[in-house]
Amino acid sequence: MSTWSASQLPLAPLGAGDLIDRAVRLYRRHLFVLIRTAAPPVIIVAAGWIVFSISMRRVFGTSENEDLLFYMLLWGLSVVIILGGYLFILVVMGGATRTLVAHLLRNDAVTAGATYRAVRSRFWGLLAASLIVLGWILASSVAAFVGWEMAIFIFLLGSMALASFAPLWLPAIIGGIGFVVATAFALWVFFFIVGRVAYVPQVMLVEGKGVLEALTRSFSLARGNVRRLMAMTLFTTFATNSALMILLIPLGWYGYLNGVDPLNSTQWPAWYAIAYSVLGPLSSILLTPVWMLGLSLLYVDERVRHEGYDIELMAARQLGELPDIDVSSPLGTALYTERTQPPPARRGTGSVLNLG
Repeated sequence: MSTWSASQLPLAPLGAGDLIDRAVRLYRRHLFVLIRTAAPPVIIVAAGWIVFSISMRRVFGTSENEDLLFYMLLWGLSVVIILGGYLFILVVMGGATRTLVAHLLRNDAVTAGATYRAVRSRFWGLLAASLIVLGWILASSVAAFVGWEMAIFIFLLGSMALASFAPLWLPAIIGGIGFVVATAFALWVFFFIVGRVAYVPQVMLVEGKGVLEALTRSFSLARGNVRRLMAMTLFTTFATNSALMILLIPLGWYGYLNGVDPLNSTQWPAWYAIAYSVLGPLSSILLTPVWMLGLSLLYVDERVRHEGYDIELMAARQLGELPDIDVSSPLGTALYTERTQPPPARRGTGSVLNLG
């Protein structure tokens, strides 16, 4: 597998396919380190889903008021745990980007410890930013759903009007096409809105900016990233669901041979419900690092597109970071370092984009 040298650094921005390819290559190269990095937040999510599954089954299966209240409170606690796990994933994503940029800039080792040390240095700011990002994602989902409903309604009215004088198959085809178009439109709306805040954790840990500055910076960077962000998300979702199906099929066969109906969740025994709840997060542990790497590379690529970040990385690698002399710049630094922290030790020499 070829690697780029500094003199061969490609200046052309990366497309969606190139971003996915490089994320997968980095994932293969640092497989176990990245799994250890992604495991803690995903385990929290898994614990939340297990509690959610148990409490939901008990809520519909108990007749005692006190037990019902207890399991409803347990259900609410599980929702908090799940949301906390997803917030933790957003926080860790910023640390993963800093680790990646340090690897590109100084050829630092990619370790879980480096990622979590970076997260710990800005934890509360990252937590506040992640809450804002999560709220923005929920608002984007509502906007996309409203857009989907409006598009479906328009196509539905057209199909009903067409059915009054056209053959039945024609409105059915129009309705199917309308569903596909409405779904594509809703996805575009969602990623167009949510993409504005896609780089907040990365900006905070790579450029050292505060929460509000990071939000403004993310808005300025996120221009024309809809297709690449959508492609990265759809690829990761497809890969995660594929891994989930590979894990679920053996469980379903085992349960069927032991008298469990995999299609009737209300009759599942506790061991099957817990195993089913664990497999989803387990597949996420395997594929979440690809998502983290993809967003990290997308952030780097946005700076390459808008600011010549590849040249800045190459210059910083050869000459070192510019000294902090309190000069304000609209562009972020190659890699922000706390004044109280010594620079990490460099490990050998490598290329600026040593992703092979």
